[in-house]
Amino acid sequence: MKILLTGSEGFVGKNLQFFLKDEHQLICLDKKLGNDLINCDLDYNVDLVIHLAGLSGVRQSLDNPVEYWTNNVVASYRIFNQFKNKKILYASSSTANEPWRNPYAMSKFYMEQIAPENSLGMRFTTVYGPGGREGMLIPKLIQDDVSYINVDHCRDFIHIEDLMSAIKILIKNDVKDKVLEIGTGSSINLLDLLDKLNMTIEDKRMGTMFERKDNKASIQTLKDLGWSAKTNLIDYIKNERGNYGNI
Repeated sequence: MKILLTGSEGFVGKNLQFFLKDEHQLICLDKKLGNDLINCDLDYNVDLVIHLAGLSGVRQSLDNPVEYWTNNVVASYRIFNQFKNKKILYASSSTANEPWRNPYAMSKFYMEQIAPENSLGMRFTTVYGPGGREGMLIPKLIQDDVSYINVDHCRDFIHIEDLMSAIKILIKNDVKDKVLEIGTGSSINLLDLLDKLNMTIEDKRMGTMFERKDNKASIQTLKDLGWSAKTNLIDYIKNERGNYGNI
């Protein structure tokens, strides 16, 4: 299958390249490769589009709402319009469940509204694993570099390899859903996470109105397709903490 992959040089994109390269022919587009989706050539004959390009991050979107709208909505409109007759899998976010909270969530929600009928919005929860953004909580826990914790937040953390296996299933199967949540199907309170890791942090805060309290995914459709998450979050962090201490 010939697949157009946007955002190919990001965390998810790089992993997806590795997982798909032996089975499919990939055409990769990314700003790091000189391809700005606002104005780059999109004249490709492909069987499938996997659209991952865009800006992520709740807090950054509060400072740069126009940039998020341009990169997430305007750029996606070009993709959706150009490939409206092809199957499209595109990266949405669990934040889109509550779009009023921040510009990032609104941009992902609006992407879902303008997406063509033959597309599927993949609402990722909190993705972690090797190569993930250093500023995220899991890398900070591994490096013992967490300055504060939100006491009222619960997060559904999904390992990058589990996300890859879910996407591979969605490539092979058509689903009736317009959007589909991809997570483990369970969430953990961040204080409970610290307890399970035998860690303590003095600076405990309440979350802001701009972030969801709990992003647990509903994954029944994926379960019906035979998918389940395999990586245990606690085991992963403990193992990586051990490796980090030995560097």
